[in-house]
Amino acid sequence: MRITRLLLSASAAGLALGATPVFAQDNAADGASEEDAIIVTARRQNERLQDVPASVAVLSTAALESTGAKNADDFAQLTPGVTIVTGTAEAGDTQINIRGINGARDAESSVALVVDGILKTNTAQLNQVQGTLRQVEILKGPQGALYGRNAAAGAIVLQTLKPKDVAEGGARVSYANANTWDASAYASLPLGEGAGMVLSGGFQRTDGFFRNIFLGNSKTVDDKEAYNVDGRLVFTLGENTEFDVKVRWAEFHGASLPFNASFHLPNFAAVNPKFYEDVDDHEFRFYNNIRASNDQTSFDASIKVEHSFENMKLVAWALFSDTKQDLVADGTSADFARYISAALPSGATAVNSCFATTAANTGFPVNQPGGIGAIPVPFIFAPANGSTFGPYSPTTCDGTQYQLRNQEDISAEVRLVSTGDGPLAWQVGAYYLKIDRQTGVSLGADTGRGVIQNLYNGPSSSNPTSLLLADQFDTKVYAAFGSLDYKPNDQFKAGLALRYDIEDRASRSLVPTAIDPFTGGPINPGQAFGPLTPKSASFKQLQPKVTLSWTPSNRLNVYVNWGIGFKSGGFNNQGSSALINANFNNGVTPGTINANVRINDQYRKEKSSAFEAGVKGTLFDDRITFDLAGYYTRITDMQFFEFFVGGFGLLRVVSNIDTVDVKGAEINLTGKVVDGVKVFGSFNVTDSEIKKNASRPYTVGNKSPYTADWTLNVGADLKVPVTDGLRITGRADYRLTGPTWFHTVQDQTRPTLFSGLLPISALALPAAVGDARYNVAQRDTFGVFNARLGLETDNYHVVVFAENLFDKKYIAEAIPAIEFGGSFISPGGRRLIGVEAGVKF
Repeated sequence: MRITRLLLSASAAGLALGATPVFAQDNAADGASEEDAIIVTARRQNERLQDVPASVAVLSTAALESTGAKNADDFAQLTPGVTIVTGTAEAGDTQINIRGINGARDAESSVALVVDGILKTNTAQLNQVQGTLRQVEILKGPQGALYGRNAAAGAIVLQTLKPKDVAEGGARVSYANANTWDASAYASLPLGEGAGMVLSGGFQRTDGFFRNIFLGNSKTVDDKEAYNVDGRLVFTLGENTEFDVKVRWAEFHGASLPFNASFHLPNFAAVNPKFYEDVDDHEFRFYNNIRASNDQTSFDASIKVEHSFENMKLVAWALFSDTKQDLVADGTSADFARYISAALPSGATAVNSCFATTAANTGFPVNQPGGIGAIPVPFIFAPANGSTFGPYSPTTCDGTQYQLRNQEDISAEVRLVSTGDGPLAWQVGAYYLKIDRQTGVSLGADTGRGVIQNLYNGPSSSNPTSLLLADQFDTKVYAAFGSLDYKPNDQFKAGLALRYDIEDRASRSLVPTAIDPFTGGPINPGQAFGPLTPKSASFKQLQPKVTLSWTPSNRLNVYVNWGIGFKSGGFNNQGSSALINANFNNGVTPGTINANVRINDQYRKEKSSAFEAGVKGTLFDDRITFDLAGYYTRITDMQFFEFFVGGFGLLRVVSNIDTVDVKGAEINLTGKVVDGVKVFGSFNVTDSEIKKNASRPYTVGNKSPYTADWTLNVGADLKVPVTDGLRITGRADYRLTGPTWFHTVQDQTRPTLFSGLLPISALALPAAVGDARYNVAQRDTFGVFNARLGLETDNYHVVVFAENLFDKKYIAEAIPAIEFGGSFISPGGRRLIGVEAGVKF
């Protein structure tokens, strides 16, 4: 709170100091920078960035070239108040947090992705390279009234190269350590009067920073290879009609789930300090016996038509998208003794393999506090020769996992936009979306003969299925929207936008009726509590947005806005609620605990109400630009991803946090020191608090998960001529990301599975000894320094670059599994140094 008040006070002082020179400008000076003004489409209309009554971060073509930014991960690192977690589990796993609102894994995104005016609908595309970029706009705050579903936190609006009446093209290739290659090329060609096309493609590969020490130091931990091809055809029919046709194909092959476990059990620290480990202190080592892999293919095709009438324009588009994704990885079940015995004879092969590989790897140096003993029985039941494996061990006792997520969707929008010059501007339109999504998580027994990539494999197979969560989700969205902007004079502008969404969702289980050969129960634990029947629900929301703007001069804009954001509810795997209650909300039956955690089979829609006030402007003949903003958001039923592990296997669910309040402030400054030298800095501070949480009532007062307390960006941009045709270019960016919690449980002590098992174990210890304390699960402040230095002409460039130059060790994500007693953590990117060369014509 203190930091927030200080920044708000500073913002007010900055406005007071900046007002005098701004008001003193005459009309001639006001128009001096019109030619250099940045034009954005943030509000679905062309307007100067300076005139937009909201916080918008923009990366122009020049900024994209100087920073090397090409995807959402790069954009987020350059934007205050925006953080991202991407690729920690698999390629399509991206969660963007803007001002305290996060996209929950396994739910929908909170950030809309709009490419050339078309709304993308698959979260797997958020961090993909989207063609030849020409401008990036990041809008903060709810944009649902303009962009619809899943824009509660904001929107990323991309503009790619549009063909012109002259040919142009370019190519770029870079090489860095870890055998990291990145190449792209594009060509824009005129095809006669009123027609042209753009073809582009890209290739990326890396061996990654880490190695699998069990598989011969293989480059199979964070390696990847990706391709993309984009085509765009634009042509006109007459003077008033333009068609824009796009096709895109992308493919990814690489590793998955580069996680280690970090335990948070303080009462065991006297035996081994690593039982109570800070997530930032963990040394990453990987030794899984299954080669983790991730494969993704995606195909998009769209058509957009614009037709101009006398005082209005019709804009209509349709999009088809098809993304297929799966992953293979080692399991996490060894410490829960899932595969040390079998209820059916068909499980004997896997049990024998578990015992044999444990004996063969006794003493293997797994991460502390783990240790592989002579037998796979948990050490608390066999202190003399038992094992503590941790997840992803070199034995077959973990089992295997296969995950699948396929999505096909069709969407369309029709919009009428006014084009007159009067004081009133308007838009009206309708939107439709149909999603066909299939997801599955399958755990199988590891017999040492690899993974069969099916969701279900029979008991007699070499990879028999032990647990299966699989569902078919069908979604239909209908929406109507409109907006009015009223500008009675050059100083005042008011806007009202409304959108009404109806989202119909249906879910049905794809799990067959089958027996787990190891537990003797159903392969879906929820089936033990009743049949899995189809479910359906409808989620509706009106999303208004109101904006007011006062521009006393062409160099100052004072604005306020308020809006509602919305994200649909949905379904967890059926039986999730009963499964959690049976395993974690007992405490009476010996060996169980009462964790006081509540999960529902259907999670509720998320709604946010956000208010923002700010001022933006320029000083000293546009040599200094500034943007100050303060915001307050109340989020109702915030969606949050929870991960549970236990003797039943694993369970992924989405829960709701009833009420979260977020308030904060931002300041952005850019200064032109001399011609060719620019410096910049930005700071965001966010104060969040959980006000109510029926899922975990004891977390009230904690902070919003995945929300950094603050972010700081500083840097400089250099372009200095050496000769008439040769220039030195340089760019430096330093990003500090403040402390971040990744769960609603924070500096608290909670019972774990060990709390239930210790009293009945060979150690016969009190339950409290097994409690976990999560004060060590917070990611501390970390800073990353990126730099680029090179030479360029009008047609060529050579650049030496460094990402994370000082090789800062940090974690990309921590996923606390509260009742397990620890966190699953993934490392952030390490130092990358390389050279880039490019040509354009």
